[in-house]
Order: sequence, then C-alpha cells, then structure tokens
Amino acid sequence: MELMLERLSESVASAENLEQLARPLLEMLELVSGLESLYLTSIDEEAGVQSVDYVRNAGELFIPEGLSVPWSDTLCKRCLEEGRRFTSNVSEIWGDSQAARDLGIQTYVSAAIRASNGSVIGTLCGASKRSQTVGPEALSTLNVFSKLIGQHVERERLVGELRRSNEYLANFALTDSLTGLPNRRALHDELGRLLARAARDGSYVIVGMIDLDDFKRVNDSYGHVAGDRFLSECAQRLAGITRDTDMLARVGGDEFALVGPGPVAAKKAHSAADQLQKRASEVTCGLYTLGGRSVEYAGVSAGVIAVRLMSVDQALELADAAMYSEKRRRKQSVPRGE
Repeated sequence: MELMLERLSESVASAENLEQLARPLLEMLELVSGLESLYLTSIDEEAGVQSVDYVRNAGELFIPEGLSVPWSDTLCKRCLEEGRRFTSNVSEIWGDSQAARDLGIQTYVSAAIRASNGSVIGTLCGASKRSQTVGPEALSTLNVFSKLIGQHVERERLVGELRRSNEYLANFALTDSLTGLPNRRALHDELGRLLARAARDGSYVIVGMIDLDDFKRVNDSYGHVAGDRFLSECAQRLAGITRDTDMLARVGGDEFALVGPGPVAAKKAHSAADQLQKRASEVTCGLYTLGGRSVEYAGVSAGVIAVRLMSVDQALELADAAMYSEKRRRKQSVPRGE
C-alpha cells in the first residue's frame, strides 16, 4: 500500500493531461481489484452517448478504447440509478443489458466522476468475465481515484476557459471592434517585425496610410450608423487588394494603414508601392448605399511608400506625409465650382 501511495503521489504531481493521470491510475486499480478490464469513460448526456476514453485490459475481457455506446443501455447508468456500485452477477441482475451480453461481463464495479456542480461527466469502471469479489479496499481506491480524476478534469476545464479568455482579451486588445481589422497597436508590432526582417535581408517594407476623404460629411449627412457601415465597407474593399502577407489596420476614426513585405530591388519596391496606392483609390471609388440611397464616392487618399532602415514611427510619418501630399493633389485636381 505504501508503494502504491508513493506511485499515486508521483502520478498526480507529474500528470500534465488526463491521459497521463488516467493510465497509471488504471494500472494501480487493476493491481488492487484484480479485475480484467479497468477503464475511464466520458458521458455526453445531451447526445445520449457514453465513450470509453482510456482502458487497461489485463485478462480475457477486452474493452476497446474509443468504444461509444448509448448511455441509456450502459451498466454505469444502472449503477447510478440503483445506487449499486458493485455486482458479481451481472447476467442475473441486468440480464437485459445488450452491452453486458455482447462483452460477456459478469463482475462490474463503477464510480461516478462528477463536475464541481455535481453533474456526472464520466465514470471509472472495472469489469471481468468471471464472477469475483471486489473488496472494500478496491472500492475505496476506486472512489478516491474517481474524485482525483474529477478534480483533474475540472482543473483542465478551468485552465481551458482561462486560456480562451486570455486569447479573447489579447485579440480584443489588438482588434478594432467596428471593422474587425487589427488596430494601431497590432500594426505597430507587425511593422516593427517587418522592418527588423528587412534590416537583416536588405529588402524593403511597403507602408501605406489611407484617409477616407469627406468622412465627416458622410456622418453629418447620413448619420453615424450609415457612417459606420461606410467605414466597414471601405475596410472590406481595401482588404480585397491586400496579400496574405500584408496587414490592413484601422488606426484612427477614418484612417487605415497597410504594411507588408516588399522586394529587395529598390525599383521594384517603389513600383509595388505606387501600384498599391493607385489600387487603394480605385477600389474605394464608386457607389455606396448611405441612408437608403446610392451615393457616389470619389475614393480614398492613400500614401504608400517603400522603406527600410528606419524606425516604426519614421516609416509611419513618411507614409502619412505621402498621404497628405496625395490628398492635396486630389483637391487641386478637382475643377473649380465642383
């Protein structure tokens, strides 16, 4: 018993997942009980299914891992409903059980595994084809092990929920809630990574700043709801011209930014930036539905440049200057009186 307790302590302390905990527990339970098959199940009451997750087969009876059976016909469910933890004559007590007949089970013992709210989420079971006695020591061990497994499952569930919450918060901190695009913080991180890589391999980085011209007029004329829809549609149109390696972000009320890796050759890099600037204006130009009306929009002002060997702030300032230069050029190109 002392050796088993030592092994139990080691198993509980070192287990990083349910399988690493369950398998040594099943082995110890087999030594204590002398049963042919020891196994851990999970129960999906909503689907009405019990699944055998981990098994130790040590005799003639063979129960396969991955076996799924209707929960309504299982011996575990009968044990729970009748308050019977152990029987050595299954064929007499539960002779109508198809699962027991198929497997040839004669001796059966089961303990419920419960969540913190008391609901049954699985069972720890032992079975044999022969009729045999299961002593109080084995029943006590079964009960202790089922509680240990229940605590481990609950801990894994809580850790999983915490991980998902952290992922959500991390994503929320880096995402614009309206458009679903990355925000300014995410863009800074990505641009920093791209500039660092460019410094190593001698390539360029494409950096663009994009401003939605006349956005205030859209909000004032058609309302903030229409303005939000307009922003979202512009974001979708701009996303359509990006590559998988690019990042489009919303960095202000009516401002977007675009960053991505560029070619090594300077001429190709600057040409790629010019083409992207042209496409940003073209793709956002056209009809939008605002306040139930189709409204013609002249497109955004974009400044897209190719840079390297500079800081994030310097790159964004240069792109911002290029964008305002393009904005002035567009205004000057509009004929007087329009």
